[in-house]
Amino acid sequence: MAFASGSLVALSGCSVERALWGADGARVIDTTEQLIAATSSGEQDSLVCEDSAADLGDAQVWDGLGAGEPEQFDPASSVDRPGLDASWRVNLEETGAGGNSGQKVPTDVFYRETGTGTGTDLCVADVIWQTVSVR
Repeated sequence: MAFASGSLVALSGCSVERALWGADGARVIDTTEQLIAATSSGEQDSLVCEDSAADLGDAQVWDGLGAGEPEQFDPASSVDRPGLDASWRVNLEETGAGGNSGQKVPTDVFYRETGTGTGTDLCVADVIWQTVSVR
């Protein structure tokens, strides 16, 4: 099949995230974007697992972040969070100007499947923070 030069081919009813990461990965990305928006405005509590001790830090630190690549999480083989009750991990990407050297920023979010059916079936199990090092 040939396409005319400059023609646009679109997948109807399919987001880019869904096409790249599948339905589950797209759900993780969507939940992460919701978390970033909620945390930036101080309304993140509904997305955190009830038994989680995740540190979400200050709201302004989340401004300019975006969801990165989701992956299924295996607590048995994890170096960062061995034994964590989570099923997904997504890295966070800087979409703005970037952090200042020495600033602590969230770099990864871990999610647990909840099965509660309250609009999202993922909750935040933990967050990894790292210090920005600019050279």
